[in-house]
Order: sequence, then structure tokens, then C-alpha cells
Amino acid sequence: MAMFDLLRLTTLALLLAFTRLSVAQGPYPGQIKNLVTFGDSYTDVHQTGDNGTAWPVYAAMYGNFTLYPFARSGATCSNNLTYRPYPSVFESQLPLYFTEEQNGSLELDSTTTMYTLWIGTNDVGANALLTGSQTPGVTLVNTTSCAVEWVKVLYASGARNFIFQNMLPLQDTVLYSANSYPNGYWSEQRNTTEWNVFMTEITNTGNALSRMMLEALAPTLKGAHLGIFDSYGLISNVRSDPQDYLNGTVPYNVTGCIRSCILQINESTSGPGDCTISEGTARDSFLWYDELHPSEQTDRVIAREIAGAIVRNSSDWITWLI
Repeated sequence: MAMFDLLRLTTLALLLAFTRLSVAQGPYPGQIKNLVTFGDSYTDVHQTGDNGTAWPVYAAMYGNFTLYPFARSGATCSNNLTYRPYPSVFESQLPLYFTEEQNGSLELDSTTTMYTLWIGTNDVGANALLTGSQTPGVTLVNTTSCAVEWVKVLYASGARNFIFQNMLPLQDTVLYSANSYPNGYWSEQRNTTEWNVFMTEITNTGNALSRMMLEALAPTLKGAHLGIFDSYGLISNVRSDPQDYLNGTVPYNVTGCIRSCILQINESTSGPGDCTISEGTARDSFLWYDELHPSEQTDRVIAREIAGAIVRNSSDWITWLI
């Protein structure tokens, strides 16, 4: 065989192998029929963080999925690591899912069901890692490992399709910005610049840790699909290029919020403080709903991108590891 022909055959074989590998990454178009969501108020469809319609509802509509929501407001990954009196992923959400699965009230085909997790905001923030309020000895490594463990537990139960949503740039929320003010989430004295710098470190380090852990885990998940959704990158892009995402009737606002409530430090009352609230179509000009949560318009953007990643007509913010 001539050297030229041998090179052509070798190149063709490599291209075919690469094509098969590419096809194997992520579900095929039209495969996913069901969406099961876990997380905190960013994902809760009952007590919504945006005071409107949460992103999973929009994602289910955009992707024509049947939605099974288990995320709950205030949640952390585990109350054993960062205690909060809310339904955590491991002590409440997963047990509820398995109970419904075992009693027959939830019957899902593992090949056509996508599981998502968006957690970390409450684990790393005020009254948790940021303020040293976690269980003694717990670190960012522990809270990140907990989130990755969610994949392992569901995989062992038969689930096969996963999207892991990384932390958004929490340092850009009003609560953790350098120009923050006393609000309903934190009214005590603090060094806002220090919080902003620390939160920048936490979110970037946590996201890097979860990516490395998931990349190490992926080869062990035979027959599964696992994607990392870059919430950090998407929200950063909304912040830098709001004209591509926001469409309200007032100038774009990526540093303030729809519902801004300023409290007086050492205020004796427990009311919401002095609140400024934007109404109507003006709301769609804002990146943030309040001092911590994305707006409903931002949630529509998140939903569109996640649905697009699942149905495989968009790959801007998803990295399929397998």
C-alpha cells in the first residue's frame, strides 16, 4: 500500500473515531423528555427567588420536558456541613425523590430523564463559609465534594443524564458587592470590600474544584452523560453585554436590583426597611431581582440556554464531559 493511501486511511479512521466520541458526548437531540431539578431558591419553583416564574418552568416549556422539581429555597448541599433550617439536598430533597421513586408515585425512564443540580450559594455565603458559620472543620472542599456526590448517588440509583450548574459570580450580586448596603440578607456591620474579594475567591475556587472533581468522576460513569453548565460565564456575559439578554423598558441595570431594601444598621424593627421596587416591563431591564437572586428575565435566559444544551441546539455554556 502506498504511503499516501495509508495516511489517508489513518486520517479517515481518526476522523471517524473523533466523530463517534463527539456523538457520545451528551444526550442525542430529542432524547430527553423529563427534567428533574435539585437545588436552592435559584431553582425552587414553589418559593421563587425571582418573585415570578423560576427558570425550570421556562426550561420545561422551551424544551418540551415534563418537570419534576425537588429544589427548595434556602437549601444547602448538606445541613451536616453548613446548617440552615431548610430542606437540604442530602437530608431532604434526595430522600423525597427516592421515597417517591420507591412508592411508585414517580416512574421515570433513566434514558430520557435529565437531572440538574444548582447548589452552593447558601453553602458559601453569609451564615455559612463566608462568615465562618459552618460546622467546625468544614471547608470549601467539603461543600464542593458534597455537590459532586449528588451525581454519584443518583447514578448508583440508575440515573444516567446529569447537568451540574456551577456557581454564578456571587461577588456581582448586590449582597456581596463592594458597594453593598445593609439589607434583608445581612444588616450587621461588615467590610463590603473584603466580602467582595473573598466571595470572588470562593466562587472561582469552588467552580475550579468542582470541574476537576467531575472530570475525574466522568470516566467511571459508564453509559452516562454528564455536562457542566457554566452559570458563572453566562451571568458574567449578561453583566458585560446586557443588550444581548435584557429587554426591559428602562436603561439596563446590572448593578442594582428590582427590589432594593435598605435597612438601618442596629434598627430596632424587623421590617423590610426602605424598599424601592421597579414594576411592569421595567423589571426586564435588570440582571438581579433583589440583593441575591437573578431576575425573572435572567432566569428566562438561563432556561433558554439549559434547554438548548439539553436538546443539543446550543453549546455556548455547556461542556459535556461524557
